[in-house]
Amino acid sequence: MLGERFEMKKGPIQHVKFSESILVLGLMLVIMGVGVIGYGVSPQIPVLLVIAGVILWAKCRRFSWDDIHAGITEGVTTGIVPLFIFILIGVLISVWIAAGIIPSLMMAGFKLLSVRWFVPSVFLVCALIGTSIGSAFTTISTVGIALFGMGTTLNLNPALVAGAVISGAIFGDKMSPLSDSTNLASAIAGADLFKHIRNLMWSSVPAFVLSLILYTILGQDNANGSLAKVGVTMNVLQAHFTISWWAAVPIVVMFACAIFKIPAIATLLLNIAIAVVMIFIQAPTTKIPDLVAMMESGFVSHTGNQSVDALLSRGGISSMMGTVSLIILTLALGGLLMKFNLIEIAMAPLIKHLHRNGALVTAGVLAGISVNLFVGEQYLSTILPGKAFKQPFNDHGLDNLALSRVLEDGGTVINYLIPWGVAGSFAASTLGVPTLTFLPFCFFSLLSPVFSILSGYTGIGLKKLTPAPSASVQQ
Repeated sequence: MLGERFEMKKGPIQHVKFSESILVLGLMLVIMGVGVIGYGVSPQIPVLLVIAGVILWAKCRRFSWDDIHAGITEGVTTGIVPLFIFILIGVLISVWIAAGIIPSLMMAGFKLLSVRWFVPSVFLVCALIGTSIGSAFTTISTVGIALFGMGTTLNLNPALVAGAVISGAIFGDKMSPLSDSTNLASAIAGADLFKHIRNLMWSSVPAFVLSLILYTILGQDNANGSLAKVGVTMNVLQAHFTISWWAAVPIVVMFACAIFKIPAIATLLLNIAIAVVMIFIQAPTTKIPDLVAMMESGFVSHTGNQSVDALLSRGGISSMMGTVSLIILTLALGGLLMKFNLIEIAMAPLIKHLHRNGALVTAGVLAGISVNLFVGEQYLSTILPGKAFKQPFNDHGLDNLALSRVLEDGGTVINYLIPWGVAGSFAASTLGVPTLTFLPFCFFSLLSPVFSILSGYTGIGLKKLTPAPSASVQQ
C-alpha cells in the first residue's frame, strides 16, 4: 500500500521536550523564511543550514550518529520514485518541444481560444487534464507550458496565467484516483479512495467554482492581448517547428495510459520514446549525440524571436537538478524530524485541548500547512498530521473521510505556495514565475483550506462515524 511506503521507525520520543521541539521548529522557519523570502536566495542552502542545525541539536542531546544517519536514509528513500519522475519530466519537456508537440498545442490554442476567456479556459483545461492523468507536475510541465506561453504572447499577467495553470493542475491532481497524493491521503487516514474523492467535493467544488469566477473577472480586466504579436508568434512557430495534428498522438497516449492505470514512470518513458520517433521522422538527419545533449541540457530555441526563444528554451535533465536536490534535502530534513518526533511532540499538547469539531478540523488544516512551512515536502505534510490526528478525529466521532479531506486541503494543495516547497519550487522553475509572485493568483490552493474549515464549523459535508447497529435479539 502507498501509505506503507512512508512508515518510519520511531525515534526516542522520551528524550525530547515540548519546549525544545517548538524552539527547533521556530528556528528552522526563521532560517528558511529569512533566506528565501528575506534575501531571495534559492531554497537549497537555507534547507541545508536547517539540516545542519537539526544535526547539531541532535548531537547536543546525545543522539547517536546511527539515529541521524537512519533518519536521513529513511527520509530520502521514500522519495526515490518521485526523484526519477522529475528527471523523466525534464527529458520529456525537451523532446516535446523538439518534436513540435508544445508548439503545436500553442498554435491550436491561438486558433481556438479568445483573449477574453483565455484565463478561465486555462484553469478548466488544466483541471480536466490533471484529473485525467492524475499528475499536477506532468500537467504543468506539458500543457501548462504551452498555455503559459500563449498567455505571455497575449500580454496577459504572467502571474495570473501561472496561477490558473497551477490551480487547475492541483484540482485535477486532487480529484483523480490516479494521483499519488490522493491515494496517500486516503491510505494514511484509512479511508476508501473513491469515497474520499467524493467527500473532497464538499471543499473542492466551492473552491473550484469561486476560483473560476475570479479567473473570469481578472481575465476580463487583463484581456488586452496584442493580435499583432500573436500573428508574429504563430509565423515564427510555423517557420521553425513542425506543426501537425500528429502532435496530439503523445497526448492521446498519455490519456490512454491513465485509463489503463499504467504507472507514471512507464507513461513518461513511453511518451519520451514517441517524441524521439517523431523527431527522427521530421528530421532524419538528426545526430544521436545532438539528441542526447538536448535531453541532458534541454532544448535551445534559435528562432531569432526573443520571446519565443525565452519560452521554448527549456527542459533537459540538468533543468531538474535544482528541484531534485531540493527534494533530497527536504526528504532528509523530514526524515530527521520524523526520527526525533519533533513535529508530533509540538502538536501533541494542542490536540489534547481540542474539544469541538471545528477546532479539530482547523488544527488539522493548520498542521498540514505548518509541516509544509517547516519541511517543504508534500508527502510529509500528509503523513505527519495524518498520524497525529487520526485517533483524535475518531475520538470526536469523526469518520476517517473527514481526516483524509483535511490532509488534502491543508497538506497537498499548500505545498505549491511554499517558496522552499518541492511543488512550489518545481512550478516556479518550470513556468519561470517566482512562487511568491503567482501565490496570490493560485486561488484554488488558497480557498480549499477555507472551505474545509467552514465545513468543520458548520458541519456541512463533515463525515461522522456511523454507530454500529445493535445486535438483534434472537428469538
